[in-house]
Amino acid sequence: MKALLISTFAAGALLAGSGAFAQDKVAGLPKTQLQVVGGLSNLTAYQNHEQPFWTKTVPELSEGQVTATIKGFNDMGLKGPEILRLVGQGVIPIGTATIAYFASDNPINEAIDLAGLAPDVKTAKQITEAFQPVYEKFYGKNNVKVLGFSTYPAQVLFCNAQIAGLSDVKGKKVRTSSRTTAEFVQALGGTSVTIPFGEVVPALQNGVVDCAITGSMSGYSAKWYEVSTHLYALPINWNQQIHAANQAYWDKLDPKVQDFLQKNIKVMTNAIWEAAARETQEGYDCNTGADACTQPVKGKMKLVEPTDADRQLLKKITAETVVPKWAARCSAECVADFNDTIGKALGVTAKK
Repeated sequence: MKALLISTFAAGALLAGSGAFAQDKVAGLPKTQLQVVGGLSNLTAYQNHEQPFWTKTVPELSEGQVTATIKGFNDMGLKGPEILRLVGQGVIPIGTATIAYFASDNPINEAIDLAGLAPDVKTAKQITEAFQPVYEKFYGKNNVKVLGFSTYPAQVLFCNAQIAGLSDVKGKKVRTSSRTTAEFVQALGGTSVTIPFGEVVPALQNGVVDCAITGSMSGYSAKWYEVSTHLYALPINWNQQIHAANQAYWDKLDPKVQDFLQKNIKVMTNAIWEAAARETQEGYDCNTGADACTQPVKGKMKLVEPTDADRQLLKKITAETVVPKWAARCSAECVADFNDTIGKALGVTAKK
């Protein structure tokens, strides 16, 4: 536990202040009303950051001139994978969703969150920022303005079954939320099952799946500790969130409002990255009932810490299975962009 604690908070310290802007009030902005579709409303990224940013911070810093309404996409009856298409069509003016949701639209959406690629939050942020210009160019062709990226806490295994290491995934049914995590589970000998986040609790409870992957704190917020016995504390991926606007809608905003929003969205996303580092550990603590947990409800799960052998196995599967499978389905340009950005940062080469 101590090693996990040090690692997580060291990462948080390294993230602190990166790319931040002073949040100063801006006078004289034109009256502007915004409509925003946020991320999952039952998770901390939305509750602690997105919702207060749009409903409190933006009006306060604009002296009441810029206001916004926001609802989580789940509260609107949406599943998530349709968000960017609706943004591109102008149905959603400004929206947030998990970038990996759009893997079926184009494999480029998996590039920053391939299973096993980022073993810590510092690396996850580094490769996300390295690849952002590629996404800006790609989505610019689809009438989508990329405003920034944030992340959920580390995506880890919650199991309602005995698990002592990665090899124990063999033979188990595991809920995954992306193609790359599905391929990772399959490489371990497990069976990947696709289930919406909101349906995971009964699936674990009724044995439809043995394990499920989600953020350590996301799982706590959704009370997965009530239907799971083991928490395996090895980050598999991060589920980065894309914040975007319809390009035509964005272009109609006053340039001063655009600048105001862009700067402050950067502050918000940096805050979410820093929170993800803290909440990864908080998720471990609160799901397992550790003394360090400050939440009113504590779970009773068993924390399973990864061994060096497990970390090496994760790295091996990423290099030998995850990256090659992804490269095979992405375009030559996509693979080249990966190698020029993420590949250079990590010393990883994808081959077409």
